[in-house]
Amino acid sequence: MSNSSKKNLKTLQFTFLFGHMANDWCFGAIFILLPAIGLTFGLRPSQLGLLVTIYAFGSALAYLPAGIIADRFQNQGRLLLLTFWWVGIGYIAASRAPGFLSLALLLAFAGMGDATWHPIATGVLTRQMPGRRGQALGIHAIGGTLATVLSPLLVGFLLAVLSWRDVMMVSAAAPLLMGLVFIRYHRAVPRSTSKRITRSDLGNLKKTWSSSSGLTLIAGISTYNMAVMALITIMPLFLQRSGGFTPGQTGIVFASAMLIGAIGQPWVGRFSDAKGRRGVFIVGSVIGVSAAMFAALPLAPVWISISLVLSVGILVAIRSGVLALAVDFAGQREATTLGFVFALMDGVGAFGAMLAGIVGDFQLHYAFLLAAGFSIISIAAIFAVDRTRRPASPHQS
Repeated sequence: MSNSSKKNLKTLQFTFLFGHMANDWCFGAIFILLPAIGLTFGLRPSQLGLLVTIYAFGSALAYLPAGIIADRFQNQGRLLLLTFWWVGIGYIAASRAPGFLSLALLLAFAGMGDATWHPIATGVLTRQMPGRRGQALGIHAIGGTLATVLSPLLVGFLLAVLSWRDVMMVSAAAPLLMGLVFIRYHRAVPRSTSKRITRSDLGNLKKTWSSSSGLTLIAGISTYNMAVMALITIMPLFLQRSGGFTPGQTGIVFASAMLIGAIGQPWVGRFSDAKGRRGVFIVGSVIGVSAAMFAALPLAPVWISISLVLSVGILVAIRSGVLALAVDFAGQREATTLGFVFALMDGVGAFGAMLAGIVGDFQLHYAFLLAAGFSIISIAAIFAVDRTRRPASPHQS
């Protein structure tokens, strides 16, 4: 690769990193806003879990269509530019929602714009870096994880002087500003040179994922994200309602967990490129499970918060390896494959938030045990994926 090509690739990576951060900024804010939203509408933990589930499930509806469109549309920069305005306008509308249902539906609408970004951007990056998929996905993931680091910090302190509605509106400025910046950069996004996806391609993908190995991998990916969603939904509620933390302190703890994930994702992705996806996932998940179970013990709030930071941070850090494992497994049509996987994570995985909320109606810390259970199932599923399947990359297992 020439020096010019390397420079263009680095520029693309950093542009996508900040684009990802802008689109995910409001997503990072939601979890710190949940306790305040609950107080405004008088919601129980189960209802807040349902709110997150509707929000994430709505996002999931956009992933696969976005991936398919990305594999049919050559000028993908225009599609990416659209997402910033979709997200920003959607969250501004949600900030004025008069009730629970309207809020949930407007958040789902905004989330669909955010969801559209992901398979298109990651598809571009994995095509540009076919031999370093884990690293490429890890670098892109930094943007989203940084959003869930910096946004909760800002939101936690803003809630001391502003209502949650005003804070959400302020947060919507991030994607709108990036939308203005991206007007300049969207033409630099490489056009897709692959043939348009056909029914035959979709049939092959369906055959791949409906195989016994594919279904097992689907189970592993889904339960992995159910564990993550359960933890990040209940953690702020637990810290404020049971631990006595202020919104600002809650934001610091939540941001610390996401910071570990942000730092870890590119490193874990690169390590999985060299050493194998499966082993990295299993080791990381075992650490996450152990910390989640420790957080469920009757300990001082400070020890519980440390355990939650470690559990969430490690589970988020292995996300890039999970995505790369899915692309390796499918071996074709990166954007469509990633759209499908993101839909699994945010669609099926979102039910982890709802179930955690239902369990949290009894005792909030029971949700941490539920998350540990989901993670144990995901470990067993990934371990059981057919080792005889030959992946597109030599590092699948």
